[in-house]
Amino acid sequence: MALSSSSPAKGVVVTVPVLILAASVAAIFFFFLLSSLSSCDCPLASTAGVSVPVPDRAGESFISSAAERISPTKEDVEWVKDQIRLNGLHMQDNVLRKGINPRTRAQQLQDLLQYKGISHYEGPEPSNHTALPCPGELLVEQHHSNYGEPWAGGRDVFEFLAESAHLRPNSHVLEIGCGTLRVGLHFIRYLNPEHFHCLERDELSLMATFRYELPSQGLLQKRPLIVRGEDMDFSKFGSGVVYDLIYASAVFLHMPDKLVWLGLERLASKLKPIDGRIFVSHNVKFCTRIGGDECTKKLSSLGLEYLGKHTHDSLLFNHYEIWFEFRRFKA
Repeated sequence: MALSSSSPAKGVVVTVPVLILAASVAAIFFFFLLSSLSSCDCPLASTAGVSVPVPDRAGESFISSAAERISPTKEDVEWVKDQIRLNGLHMQDNVLRKGINPRTRAQQLQDLLQYKGISHYEGPEPSNHTALPCPGELLVEQHHSNYGEPWAGGRDVFEFLAESAHLRPNSHVLEIGCGTLRVGLHFIRYLNPEHFHCLERDELSLMATFRYELPSQGLLQKRPLIVRGEDMDFSKFGSGVVYDLIYASAVFLHMPDKLVWLGLERLASKLKPIDGRIFVSHNVKFCTRIGGDECTKKLSSLGLEYLGKHTHDSLLFNHYEIWFEFRRFKA
């Protein structure tokens, strides 16, 4: 005899087998529902401590800023110090040893020119298997010494600017004078494809960028828009883009004040209002030479506002940089 449960209000009778059948159907339904959700590409809400895509205001997907860490923490630094200590590493014992087959950059270049490496295809360049034949000077990374300070400083600049401007992968960034991408490589890797733009005047730097840095770092698919030009002409970047960050690292030092002001005038309308930032490193003599009050008036006429000076320390060597911050205070 089947047991039954009745409802005094409506007199509905539900047998136990019916309840078991309903529970089984529900379980199967939720199993397939969860399975379908696990393979869904839909944006999900952020979960604390877990890197999951969440929708931004534009409806695009990005990694939660809480999970997308840029700078190393104190714990990260202590961890690597512990690894050095636990492995018994002592730098002073290894200063003179440069590897199994030590070569200076000059010797490496000579070997490339004379021997083309250990194994290589014979015959003229057009018939070999090299997709992007690269000059030996770039292969030995001579261009990494073009800056008067270690190449590693590029990461310091990226960390400071990306965090100060609260960047996310879907942000748009413009660098004025990206050189051989000492800084730009880190932005290109972090940002979505086509979201890094640069105006650079030097042909040799651009050759190093396209023929060595982007291919060697696996960043060709990021399609950065890097344009050769000077005189602060940004017309090739189009009129539709609005930048979250525009920066110039020591570039304005080498420009006449008049050209700097012309560039700021052209860039003001391309900077995102309120949240967007312009950062200029080292000094703002283009501004201080005309006096503080006059500079403030001139900036205001462009819709720009000076927010202050920042000092940022290097992670790897005894060095700091001074940055000046501006924003666009109105649309």
